Amino acid sequence: MLRRFLTFGRALSTMRLQTDDFKALFTDGLKVLTDLFAKENHEIRIAGGAVRDLLVGNQPHDVDFATTATPDQMKEMFLKAGIRMINNKGETHGTVTARIHDQNFEVTTLRVDLQTDGRHAEVQFTTDWKGDAERRDLTINSMFLGFDGTLYDYFNGYEDLQKKCIRFVGDPTQRIQEDYLRILRYLRFYARIAEEPGRHSKATLDAIKANAPGLGGISGERIWVELKKMVEGKHVTHLMEIMYELGVAPYVGLPEDGNLTEFARVCSLSQHLSPKPLTLLAALFTKPEAVSHLDLRLKISKEERNLALFLVKQRTELVADSKSAEPLKPYQDYVSDCREPGAHKRICELLKYQGEEKLLGDMESWSLPRFPVSGHDLRRMGITSGKDIGVILQELRDQWKQSGYQTSKEELLNSVTCDQNS
Repeated sequence: MLRRFLTFGRALSTMRLQTDDFKALFTDGLKVLTDLFAKENHEIRIAGGAVRDLLVGNQPHDVDFATTATPDQMKEMFLKAGIRMINNKGETHGTVTARIHDQNFEVTTLRVDLQTDGRHAEVQFTTDWKGDAERRDLTINSMFLGFDGTLYDYFNGYEDLQKKCIRFVGDPTQRIQEDYLRILRYLRFYARIAEEPGRHSKATLDAIKANAPGLGGISGERIWVELKKMVEGKHVTHLMEIMYELGVAPYVGLPEDGNLTEFARVCSLSQHLSPKPLTLLAALFTKPEAVSHLDLRLKISKEERNLALFLVKQRTELVADSKSAEPLKPYQDYVSDCREPGAHKRICELLKYQGEEKLLGDMESWSLPRFPVSGHDLRRMGITSGKDIGVILQELRDQWKQSGYQTSKEELLNSVTCDQNS
């Protein structure tokens, strides 16, 4: 078994990483990339989130690279080597994406910020690794990893990661004012990594409170990405309380009068049931208009909007009858009556909201049987009036529902014959 940490450096906080997850990155494509940069005497390292993931023993989903080479130098180098480049939209920010052996490699030139407006930054390319690390948001995201396994850590990110401490690089106010979305990124990574709620520095909380209005200028789509990830993490009840206490909630589309008591209750009931983010957030909404406000601010999907509206309306109306021998039947009947493709999924989310774990398992394994009778069956029996056919089909569907969807086609049609004879 490989040892994770072998040696430590002296000049800055460095160590050497040799793990199976790290070695798994070395595909044929990556070897071509690193050999090419070495040949042209340009430094290149793994950057940001991939380094963080590797240090905690996770295989990163996306791997970004940083380099001392400028975009023009990279393009010249790739063209000379016959390597295809794709997605040139990032070039103004220093990013070039190379396609090698059916893999995309996104490589970004080291940068420092010259000017920021809280959303966008005017950058200058640099060869200073520490300068680039200093412009990143959190210490745990500011590290680089060399291809020999050497960790380059200028702001004690590794130590913070070990302590599960979420901390801004340098001054929290300055980092936030460079990009106000960093308020939510701080909360999101706290939800992901911190072991305990409430371990925030006063300086960080003060900076968030003072700069919360800046989130009003951030696009709803960017906010929704971060908010969803936060809600899916740990300590979500605590973090939602923080968002309200510090005045963040109204700027991200959440209701000013959000029901935090109901939110905490639903989080507790559903924490082991993998609820969707909006299943939890719906607990904050006291009226349907709050859903419309959230939709207007965050541009959520139609499916998400419909789920939230459904939960707000049905959370107290559609409930299991604990005294009934068929407690699932009200939910099954809703799916039958609704006749919409998404009804079954919405019911499952409602059961998560209500903490009905057993009924959720039953509902997930249940599918609505096909109603066995059609208008054609009734016409073959001599019933020709469209109005009569519609009335009879509804009566038969009600009979079928009452039987727990068990009555056969023959039994249903016989009941029509009996009614006609009588």
